[in-house]
Amino acid sequence: MDATDLPKPQEHLDARIAAGPIKVNDQRQLDHASFITRLNAKLGLKVTTIIGTMWAAYLFSLIALVGLPGVIQRGDIVTIVIWLSSSFLQLVLLPIIIVGQNIQAKAADARAEATYNDAAAILQQAIEIQAHLLNQDQQLAAQDAALEKMITSLSLVEQKLTENRN
Repeated sequence: MDATDLPKPQEHLDARIAAGPIKVNDQRQLDHASFITRLNAKLGLKVTTIIGTMWAAYLFSLIALVGLPGVIQRGDIVTIVIWLSSSFLQLVLLPIIIVGQNIQAKAADARAEATYNDAAAILQQAIEIQAHLLNQDQQLAAQDAALEKMITSLSLVEQKLTENRN
């Protein structure tokens, strides 16, 4: 692999600036090439949006509670445990978990945005530092050339003084 095969940093930076930070919504595949993938993504997103609310959790709680009197009348502890685990907990916890995941996704997006902005600021500082160092390199090169010229001139003066003494 030679230098021409390596990615160009500026091209990468330009592409990242154009793309912006990666967010949860960018990963939903709503613009995928496959119709089936788009359909599944839209359907899944719609169902998740509807079920992933606290209102759905309240509704599911009411639905589960409808069966509670019949379970209690049986008086069987196993039946009560089965109702609690399969009817109540599953129905109620599903939307609550989705709500929590949505909150975490928003937090992840906020972190991604902050990290992206931090990286952009650091990149800008690095560019400024590189420009400053380039300027210093040019000044040092000019000083080196001036010193070399002075040393050469002093050597010539020293030679003439030595010749005049002899």
